[in-house]
Amino acid sequence: MSWFKREEHQIVPTPDHEVRTEGLWSKCPSCHKVIWKADLEANLQVCPSCGHHFKIDARKRIELLLDPGYELVDLDLKSTDPLSFTDLKRYKERLAQAQKKTGLNDAIINAVGTIEGQPLILSVMEYAFIGGSMGAVVGETIARAVDRSLETKTPLVIVSASGGARMMEGIASLMQLAKVSAGLAKLDDAKIPYISLMTDPTTGGVTASFAMLGDLNIAEPGALIGFAGPRVIEQTIRQKLPEGFQRSEFLLEHGFLDAIVPRKELKSYLAKSFAWMLGQSAPSA
Repeated sequence: MSWFKREEHQIVPTPDHEVRTEGLWSKCPSCHKVIWKADLEANLQVCPSCGHHFKIDARKRIELLLDPGYELVDLDLKSTDPLSFTDLKRYKERLAQAQKKTGLNDAIINAVGTIEGQPLILSVMEYAFIGGSMGAVVGETIARAVDRSLETKTPLVIVSASGGARMMEGIASLMQLAKVSAGLAKLDDAKIPYISLMTDPTTGGVTASFAMLGDLNIAEPGALIGFAGPRVIEQTIRQKLPEGFQRSEFLLEHGFLDAIVPRKELKSYLAKSFAWMLGQSAPSA
């Protein structure tokens, strides 16, 4: 009878043979399919299986909409702490963290460029900066975009992605609703086109002001759009809300939107819309 001793051998891969897959996949929150991130990026952050539109940051949004050669403007404004607001974390600390996280001074970027050759002023909100909340800097930045549009007689697009007014700035934040709305009224008097693009989410004071004041109000598929959130409404009226309530498809069905435009078609849609508004021939496909 032979005796033997089993030895434990562990295969240890060398660095040359390691395959790292961490962070290379995303899971769609709608259809729950796992997606290779490179495929998601190639599809403009839209799920290739169900069409769910993932959130994208403001810089990426500008890159997707404007022709190459655009210019970022009005980047020097910074929020202060007008109310010396203190909650679980001091407002100044939250601002510093958001600035470090996003590389922006606040929750918005203005850009000047063209869209399929048509000059355009573009103002894009950044949801990753304290939920895209609108404080004094966001309001002033949009007001500057409106003023630039008036001065140059150039069409304006505002892309909303926000939880609403920034409570840490109190009345200074709420004043921005009237300030921006008044500027857009001047734009309307001057017959300069303004298109509002609502993305997921667009809520609170942003919805109650400039997001719903466009000559065309459009949205991406599946975007949450409303004033108060669904949970708050249900608790207030003590009723169950309809399926899909406050999603862009529901709003289109009930007359609150002019169109739902998939991300891949946005640039062409905007260019053709402005050509029609300005009485020009539509750009070729």
